[in-house]
Amino acid sequence: MWQVYGQDHIIRQLEASLTEGRLAHAYLLVGPPHVGKMALAINLAQAVNCLEGAGAPCGNCAQCTRISQGIHADVRVVAVGSNEEGGPTRTVIGIDDVKEVLRQVNLKPFEGSRSVVIFDGAESMSEEAANALLKTLEEPPDQVMILLLAHDEDALLPTVRSRCRRLLLRPVAKDLVVSKLVNDYQADPDQAENLGRISRGCLGWAVDALANPEILEERENQLARLSEVCRAGLSDRFSYANDLASTFSRDRESARQVLYLWLRWWRDLLLVKEGADEYLHHTDCTEELRLQATQLRTVQVVNFIKSLNQTLEALDHNASPRLALELLMLNLPGVGIAT
Repeated sequence: MWQVYGQDHIIRQLEASLTEGRLAHAYLLVGPPHVGKMALAINLAQAVNCLEGAGAPCGNCAQCTRISQGIHADVRVVAVGSNEEGGPTRTVIGIDDVKEVLRQVNLKPFEGSRSVVIFDGAESMSEEAANALLKTLEEPPDQVMILLLAHDEDALLPTVRSRCRRLLLRPVAKDLVVSKLVNDYQADPDQAENLGRISRGCLGWAVDALANPEILEERENQLARLSEVCRAGLSDRFSYANDLASTFSRDRESARQVLYLWLRWWRDLLLVKEGADEYLHHTDCTEELRLQATQLRTVQVVNFIKSLNQTLEALDHNASPRLALELLMLNLPGVGIAT
């Protein structure tokens, strides 16, 4: 059975391809973090190795079970952030990572019918690594499937994108997230409503936040820090930029998520300025947003949203994190926010 939720448009396509034997040798799974890309990748790896035959994975046979447990010899995941215990954190998928895994999969599958390689965070692949992968994408072995998982497909080489079949995972409707949390995870309805709203349609994030209160606590801490920085002088803003740049050097995705939080906050400010409070993301901060909005002109809000998007794009294109984030702080309008 498919474990990914709210992506029926993709499931219908894949089931038809599996039944008719028309699977691509490479797929690009695109969507925001925690929307279900890895769940879908694991399901695909199960489907092509399932002992029950073509179609949806059964989830119960030896092949499906070993793949779900992460112990199948022919299914490999390459990701940023993972490394040997005690070693440095990997921030880029490098050429050696790609060459090693491709060397292994060019051998015959050991225990299944097809080898599957999952590149999680494919946009973090170096250009040299992407070019090394390109050779295999151009002449793929019959028994190999390659899955690229990315939230920013534009950061991938166009030549790599063009050789993959694209699957776009869409954010799940809020009502569906709320229903899933209440019915399958026994969440309190009010809690589910809050998580459904702030999850931005990413069910995986909502489930994690339900199980780990620290996630919501970290969100609150980040929002408090955001407010402080908006009130602070240039010296404190530069200090914040340097702290975030250090985070980026260790964990790119974590730093990006902080900037996405900024982006959602300033989107809410624009909504308040335009009298569209009913669409706010941070409804628990409505009064604070309204106060800040009175101290800003609409053009300032719009321009800073543009600066945030430009910063994210610059970081994805390997700009200096410290310089990019210091420039962002220079463009931050000065406001005073009540605590």
